[in-house]
Amino acid sequence: MGSGRLLIIDQMIYFRYMTRPLRIEFPGAFYHITSRGNARQNIFCSNDDREQLLFLFAKTIAKNNWRCHAYCLMDNHYHLLIETIDPTLSRGMQYLNGGYTQWHNATYKNVGHIFQGRFKAFLIEEHIYLLNAARYIVLNPVRAKIVELPEDYPWSSHRILVGLNQSPDWFTTTNILEQFSTQKMAARRRYEQFVLEGIGQPSPFADAGRKCILGTTQFVSEIRDKIEARLSENDNDIVIAQKLAGRPTLEQLFDEVKNQKERDAAIKLALNFLQYTSTAVGNFIGLHSATIRNIARG
Repeated sequence: MGSGRLLIIDQMIYFRYMTRPLRIEFPGAFYHITSRGNARQNIFCSNDDREQLLFLFAKTIAKNNWRCHAYCLMDNHYHLLIETIDPTLSRGMQYLNGGYTQWHNATYKNVGHIFQGRFKAFLIEEHIYLLNAARYIVLNPVRAKIVELPEDYPWSSHRILVGLNQSPDWFTTTNILEQFSTQKMAARRRYEQFVLEGIGQPSPFADAGRKCILGTTQFVSEIRDKIEARLSENDNDIVIAQKLAGRPTLEQLFDEVKNQKERDAAIKLALNFLQYTSTAVGNFIGLHSATIRNIARG
């Protein structure tokens, strides 16, 4: 891994070579989750495999106080649209993917990773953005030309929402359907029409980019405010879940620092995101730990 390059974008700090984006977790957050097979290989070899993933997903929902609003299981990846009542996204996904990997390896006498790195998570604003994400998810088999219509695919939530399949206990229909009508039959018809109108439309995530946030400008701004509040006030309602494994070394972090502004940004990144101590950073760059803490809070 080469040395990284520090970037300051809209007062948010990014480290270019970091392959793991920060996880933004807070109560009541909505996420579009994608998890892909290692080297784009299939993660499902049979319908039994898909049933096992859904079984583990149901347990994950119960253990972590989630709600599921949409899902789709493809051959080499899956999509989930979840709401985390408690901020347990990373913990829950570790349980889900870890449990499925153990089961899959035991079943097929394999070893090693099933999934390609970490899951990808887009933080999503409710209402129209949630609907667009749900539509995008259930249209995956249509875009892949597996089926012509989404109701022809048995491994997504679409058949549940249009009333063709009974809803399991772990699946939530109200958040999606009640945005179309309070009458169930009318809501199902309007939802179905909404999904069909999405065939051939571009991905709603195309413009989200590295922000991994889908919503209005106001919503994105509010999320940034929450992050800044977490950094300045240590607000327990928001959790920035960045694993220490694979974090850059202090040598890498300060390697290309050319001025005080970049130095201060690197200090904030080291303390506030990467969980280095002020003593460790201070010893490395020759500043007192109290000075390091003041810069990090600035």
